[in-house]
Amino acid sequence: MAAKPLTKAQLVTVLAEKLDMSKKDVNNFLDTLADIAWKEAKKKDSFVLPGFGKLVKVKRKARKGRNPATGEEIKIPAKTVVKFRVAKACKDAIVPPKK
Repeated sequence: MAAKPLTKAQLVTVLAEKLDMSKKDVNNFLDTLADIAWKEAKKKDSFVLPGFGKLVKVKRKARKGRNPATGEEIKIPAKTVVKFRVAKACKDAIVPPKK
């Protein structure tokens, strides 16, 4: 069974210890980074965190789908969604490519 992911409080503690900073400063940094990422992705359609990945705003076209309960065909309207694309360096560090 996989280990549970770090909570924000645990992440703040680890970063504070590794960077020799206060937990309050680390917490403020993470909150500010998230705020900047959201605003940039909304305004410029993407936000890049080098070596980690990219938040991207993507427009989906209208399409046809099926109601799973009745099998009836329905029209799904166009909409804008947010995706996260993992950077190659991050992907290769987590799951090394096969040789």
